[in-house]
Amino acid sequence: MTAAGTPIAVVTGASSGIGAATARQLAAAGYRVVLTARRKDRIEALADEIVQAGHQATAYALDVTDREAVQTFATAFRTIAVLVNNAGGALGADPVATGDPDDWRQMYEVNVIGTLNVTQALLPALTAGGDGTIVVLSSTAGHATYEGGAGYVAAKNGARVLAETLRLEIVGTPVRVIEIAPGMVKTDEFATTRFRGDAEKAAKVYAGVAEPLTADDVADTITWACTRPPHVNIDLLVVRPRAQASNTKVHREL
Repeated sequence: MTAAGTPIAVVTGASSGIGAATARQLAAAGYRVVLTARRKDRIEALADEIVQAGHQATAYALDVTDREAVQTFATAFRTIAVLVNNAGGALGADPVATGDPDDWRQMYEVNVIGTLNVTQALLPALTAGGDGTIVVLSSTAGHATYEGGAGYVAAKNGARVLAETLRLEIVGTPVRVIEIAPGMVKTDEFATTRFRGDAEKAAKVYAGVAEPLTADDVADTITWACTRPPHVNIDLLVVRPRAQASNTKVHREL
C-alpha cells in the first residue's frame, strides 16, 4: 500500500458523504489515499474514480469496531502521513427517558471505540513518518447538547475528549492532532440513517435552510488543516453554515 515519495492518507468511513469528499480532495492535494469502510463496492468504485482522475487511491474493506481487523490492516504500513477518523454517525433522536441503549452503544462503538482502534493501530506509523497528522471528525454536538440528541452528543463528546487528551499525551512527538467539528451538513445519508430510512423526518432537519454545509465544504476544512506547515496545529475548527448560530438556533425560510 506504500508508494515511494508519496505521503499516505488513510480515511475511514470513506464510502460516502464527508469521507468520500475528503478522500477526493486529499488525493487531489497529492496524497495516496487509502479508503476504508464496510461497503467494499462503494470504496472500490471511489478508488477507481480517483485513479481515473490521475491520482492515487486504494480501497480496503474495514469495520473500525473490529479491533483485530484494524490491527491486521495496520501491518501494511511502515509510515503514514495522515489519518482521518471520519467513520461515525447518529442513530435515533429519542429523549433520554425512552432512548434505546442499543443505539447509544452502537454510536459509542463507532464514534469513539472505532476512532480509538484505528488511532492506536496507526500511531506508530504516523510517528515513524516524522510528520504525522491525526484528524478526529467530531461535531458541534460534541460541544453543546440539544434535546433528542443525548446519545449522539455523548458519543461525539467522547471523540472530542479523545482528541484533546491524545494531543496532551503525545506533545513533543512529530504527530499533531486536529479536531474538526461540523455543524449542519446535508449529505445523502446522515439524517436518513439517523431516522432509519424515514425520508420525511430526514428532510425536516434541513427544512427552510437555504444553504446547509455540504460534504465538500467540510472536506475543504480537513484538507486545509492537513496541508498546513508541520509546525502549525489546528487544535479545533468549528464550521457551521451561516444560517446556523448554534445547535438549537437555525434560521429557516419557511
